[in-house]
Amino acid sequence: MSDDLPSRRPSIRDVARIADVSYQTVSRVLNDHPSVRPETRQSVLDAMAQLNYRPNLAARSLVTNRSQTIGVLAAASSMYGPASSIAAIEEAARARGYWVSTANIDPADPDSIPAGLAHLNAQSIEGLVVIAPQVRVFRVLAALSLDIPYVTLQSTDLDPQHTLSVDQFAGARMATRHLIGEGHREIYHLAGPQDWIEAEARMRGFLAEMSASDIPTTAPILGDWTAEFGYYAGRELLQVRDFTAIFSSNDQMALGLIHAIHDAGLDVPGDISIVGFDDVPEAGHFWPPLTTVRQDFAELGRRCVELLLGPAGEGAAPAVATISPELIVRRSTGPVRPR
Repeated sequence: MSDDLPSRRPSIRDVARIADVSYQTVSRVLNDHPSVRPETRQSVLDAMAQLNYRPNLAARSLVTNRSQTIGVLAAASSMYGPASSIAAIEEAARARGYWVSTANIDPADPDSIPAGLAHLNAQSIEGLVVIAPQVRVFRVLAALSLDIPYVTLQSTDLDPQHTLSVDQFAGARMATRHLIGEGHREIYHLAGPQDWIEAEARMRGFLAEMSASDIPTTAPILGDWTAEFGYYAGRELLQVRDFTAIFSSNDQMALGLIHAIHDAGLDVPGDISIVGFDDVPEAGHFWPPLTTVRQDFAELGRRCVELLLGPAGEGAAPAVATISPELIVRRSTGPVRPR
């Protein structure tokens, strides 16, 4: 290392010395002040790179009254959908110069919700994202006074002014319409858990599409999102086998269904067609590859951050609060075959 470079952690004054500017100028560059000339800005950036300088965010927040932090209040964050949403938000936030702090809550414990909010507020978050799939969480939030911008990532009318979501209802109709288009009339729906907002929206979409085609339905089966439950449900349903297709509310349960059908010596889609929801990274490698509904989590994260912070560029249109899903047709669905 050069003698000009300090052995301790570099400071803003070290950057100023290397760039041959005042420390106030370095501060202006850090805060993206428009008064700094381009060549001066570049000189400061080069010095920061040379020193491997990283701004002290805590100190900077004291000066600017801004923490550059977005909080995420999350339930079930280990599941594919919520985990993908958090990852997308973090990527979009970093692109805007923000950090993300996540507080995980237990939906069954109402006290964990205000405790999670208190944890995030202690970090002076500038905005909040709520990724909580259960209705009960929103009921607790409705009773709290949130004095910062926030957005909820659910398809719900519980808080319509702050909601951003993939259209779960439309996605379920797409999946069901695809099966009907293949000639299926005896279609079951393996739904998600009761009280989960997305599961309820997908169930409503299934029932609406079946009704629009004047096809009678049986009561949806309430699952728990796991492949294990899908396998169990498939084994039970195949004892009667009064269906030719199943729309599963997520891909993991669809995987279990396919396993059960294969174990019974039947073929997918020759005997039974299966559609999932989410398009998990492994869906294209199921056997057969799974027809499913894809959610654009990267776009969800970008729009979420944009709703909190405003458009990234001048003249950019404001973010639309609903994202359309996409049906991905693979080999787990096909024309109905006479039995």
